[in-house]
Amino acid sequence: MKPRKTKIVLDADVIIHFMEADRFSVLPEIFPEYEYLILDVVYHEIAKNSQTKNFIDKYLHFFSKLRVETFVPKGESMKEYFLLQRTLGKGESACMVYCKDNRDVLGSSNLKDIQRYCSENRIIYLTTLDFLYYAYCRGKMTEQECLVFMRAVNNAGSKLPVVDITRYTCNVHI
Repeated sequence: MKPRKTKIVLDADVIIHFMEADRFSVLPEIFPEYEYLILDVVYHEIAKNSQTKNFIDKYLHFFSKLRVETFVPKGESMKEYFLLQRTLGKGESACMVYCKDNRDVLGSSNLKDIQRYCSENRIIYLTTLDFLYYAYCRGKMTEQECLVFMRAVNNAGSKLPVVDITRYTCNVHI
């Protein structure tokens, strides 16, 4: 039996950042040794925008490194999911519970919302800047491309610190 492959479970903010910077196709290439997953709860959040939905649907059709999975919590996980939703969004809550249950990696930049829960439950997480750092280190993007990315995300209305990626201290080493 083949060992289970660890997944990177993407929250909406990371997906949106990579789309805003027109670099979504790079995202699954940063960690090719992992599977990339969008939970249906997150998919429905980002699919409210028809342009985003069409983009994601086309990508899912042509690239097997990314897939959508139905989130079906059971027992204590369902209880925890609903408790988290009292203060957090459905997508973040689903991603965190899924990663806790399956020992997968969370892709989210909502540090204010995820950091404590992830720390308490030993969930590894990657922010957009962490993905950029690894894209730079692994030769998927240049320093200049990372800078253009950060500026594009901010110009699109999202908030992302503009940092010197060559001096960035990554959240985690995977």
